[in-house]
Amino acid sequence: MKNKLTGLGIAIVTPFKEDLSIDHEALAKIVNFNIENGTDYIVISGTTGESVTITKEEKKAVIDTIVTANANRVPLVLGIGGNNTAQLIEEINSTDFSHITAILSVSPAYSKPTQEGIYQHFKAISLASPKPIVLYNVPGRTASNMLPETVIKLATECNNIVGIKEAAGNMSQYFQLIKNKPEDFLIISGDDDLALPVTLAGGAGVISVIGQAFPEKFSKMIHLGLEGNAKEAYNLHYQFLDIISLIFAENNPAGIKAVLERLKLCKDTVRLPLVVASNALKTKIDHFVNTF
Repeated sequence: MKNKLTGLGIAIVTPFKEDLSIDHEALAKIVNFNIENGTDYIVISGTTGESVTITKEEKKAVIDTIVTANANRVPLVLGIGGNNTAQLIEEINSTDFSHITAILSVSPAYSKPTQEGIYQHFKAISLASPKPIVLYNVPGRTASNMLPETVIKLATECNNIVGIKEAAGNMSQYFQLIKNKPEDFLIISGDDDLALPVTLAGGAGVISVIGQAFPEKFSKMIHLGLEGNAKEAYNLHYQFLDIISLIFAENNPAGIKAVLERLKLCKDTVRLPLVVASNALKTKIDHFVNTF
């Protein structure tokens, strides 16, 4: 598992047509573009994939399209997370994992459980899952922070919990995780702007939003980081800072979809309550892409 989920993973978007139906042709195009340009694995149905506004039937169709386009070339990670533990276990029990390498499961949002509640939630998910699990901590969305002690406890006690996508934006928290983790446990950056420093500090790479638009350069940066080549890697890191800031300026994935539209990979359509990037933001994104 360590080698399978190391390097550049992308949190793939779900492209929509103008009528808001899923654009499966564009989705396959993004998959191929990424695999051909250095992406190491693909995460399906995460926040960036607008998972909260995708129906069960659509999610299955998205998985089928990505599995077909991927043709067993890179590992696929499936997002199954939420704040209804019993419902998640039901989804795990009814999912076909034939072509899935691991599950990415976000810490419960909205409910704001205690650390014990978070621990018990993931312990129950662990017992139900036939696949390895990568935890996902994103306090900016969940309104609660999964503390390093809770993560390490889960990593130590549950053999199939193999890593965490950490996105608290806190380097001190990353350092605590890297320092105290079991040897093969993966600390994966969920913050594009911190992906390189985390990798250099002993992390396993990134699950990235911006990486799907510029996989060749972003993958090179991460792999240089994994090799400990800080100087060359930071040259690439600084090239990405402005566009990372831009894609998160309004909402995700409106920002990245504006970039992907500019690159002719898909339309920038999103589903409510999200709205497309403003014209002012699109102008800045266009300028970046033109000069990158």
